[in-house]
Amino acid sequence: MFQWNITRPILFFDIEATGANPHRDRLIDLAMIKLTPANERESYFYRVNPGVPIPAETTAIHGIYDADVADAPLFESVAHEIEQIFEGCDLGGYNLIRYDIPLLEAEFLRAKIRFSVAERRIIDAQRIYHKREPRDLTAALAFYCDEIHDGAHGAVADVEATISVFEGQFRKYPDLPQDIPALADYSDPRDPTWVDRAGRLKWVAADVALNFGKNKGVLLKDLIANDPGFTKWMTRSDFPVDTIQIVREAQEGRFPEPPGKV
Repeated sequence: MFQWNITRPILFFDIEATGANPHRDRLIDLAMIKLTPANERESYFYRVNPGVPIPAETTAIHGIYDADVADAPLFESVAHEIEQIFEGCDLGGYNLIRYDIPLLEAEFLRAKIRFSVAERRIIDAQRIYHKREPRDLTAALAFYCDEIHDGAHGAVADVEATISVFEGQFRKYPDLPQDIPALADYSDPRDPTWVDRAGRLKWVAADVALNFGKNKGVLLKDLIANDPGFTKWMTRSDFPVDTIQIVREAQEGRFPEPPGKV
């Protein structure tokens, strides 16, 4: 299938949810396909009850109604089982950096499971596609594979389409990196000064500082000491899960280790 160097399993996944806000909305469908270094393929699918009504405008997109999830388990009841599927895997998908990963992190946090992507390589077909041919998944499948994406906005169809797009990208761009670390760097370049994935916090020497708003450049430890209300607001607001976790731990006196420190 793939002409790249897979040294550990890659789990491609796609989520359908109650809305487009990955930090506030809830997961409904989770489709996963794991590819192993031995070129084996394992498929998984979970439908869960989000615990909240599904908005009509969202149902109009993916076709999932409240009645369809009424008898499904809550995410927290299958969270440990799902976590085991992700164990030891790099991650692949379409728009997963901005949407699927933060939504999944938020669901695990609500289930009291700390799920981290910090040590995982991430390859995002959308990032590669937008660098080369800026469009959406349906157009990507047509462009790279000359296929019509009849199942758009269904988790199973979308994750299958994503893998087809990756294959098409490798056929079209033979200069794409063939090993996962280099491909992850190409797909998900990270600013080394950022502490969190979204860049709301950044390193200033060995200290963590804010990187947005009126307190940009203020050290987090000074903000906690002098304006604790602001950091409390951060932990209750619509920030990414890893940003909130760093601030919460800092409030307890536990700060992340600066890069390069042994």
